[in-house]
Amino acid sequence: MSEEISLARIEAAADLIDPQFRSTPQYVDPQLSMALGREVMVKVEVANPLGSFKGRGADFFVGELEQGLRLVCATGGNFGQALAYAGRRHGFPVDVFVAATLDPGKLARIRALATEVRVIEGEDEEDAKEAAREHAAGDAALLFVEDGRELAIAEGAGTIGVELVAAAPLDTLVVQVGDGALIGGVAAWVKEHLPSTRIVGVCPSGSPAMALSWREGRPVTTARADTIAAALAVRTPVPESVARVRPLVDDFVLVDDADMIEAMRIVADTLGFLVEPAGAAGVAAILRHDIEGERLAVLLTGQGLPAALRSAVLAPGPATPR
Repeated sequence: MSEEISLARIEAAADLIDPQFRSTPQYVDPQLSMALGREVMVKVEVANPLGSFKGRGADFFVGELEQGLRLVCATGGNFGQALAYAGRRHGFPVDVFVAATLDPGKLARIRALATEVRVIEGEDEEDAKEAAREHAAGDAALLFVEDGRELAIAEGAGTIGVELVAAAPLDTLVVQVGDGALIGGVAAWVKEHLPSTRIVGVCPSGSPAMALSWREGRPVTTARADTIAAALAVRTPVPESVARVRPLVDDFVLVDDADMIEAMRIVADTLGFLVEPAGAAGVAAILRHDIEGERLAVLLTGQGLPAALRSAVLAPGPATPR
């Protein structure tokens, strides 16, 4: 049985995590709201040294570890950067496993922070995760860190919820879902303090494992995770994360790659941020679906424009035919 996310620990994390990741901007932009057809508050989690929300959970988790360990993880980009950054801050070497398909820009950022980077042949983060797990097995000095499994990582991510509550009232909060640590931590805090706020999770239609797991009430594995949003590409959900997320989330919706590309373009045109596909998934959900509520909130979770998408996102006019 999965441990529950602690509200007291989220509150503590809000004071303990690296100040670089706290109090990110959150505001209603009239141009974005006009483009989306309703009032939308955006929380800008790309305004920090890592360009993603992942530093919150990684810093809280690593800050509680005893010295002497070497940390091992797999990543689709952002979590590897975050764990390596936190490792440097707290004095832990960090080895990061990545798939050969990882975006070169993300790989360069990880190399700048990690102790060692191992590139393995494989299609996505889940293949890298298997290699990382095998590498750490049987060695007490190596600690394999899995993002969605570690309770402290979800609690660190929950500090976003602490900040969002200050913007009440919110009818609906739309949150992109990869391993589930983000939505689990944020929803736990928001549901306690703004119980009438609906929480809607977003998955790519090509990677629906977490949405399927939420509906079924158990981990549902898919054969592939076929999406441009590498940070949301999940084939095998973490059981602990599924158990935490299910009672906190009101609904799940799916978005296509084309929806995320269009959302990236809208974010660039209205807010001036170049976010990655996963970072725009919440905006894509509001574009694609008739989500309940007059006042919505959405998170920009990660920056970075893959080279293959630059022409589609930066070109004037609609990025893809609708």
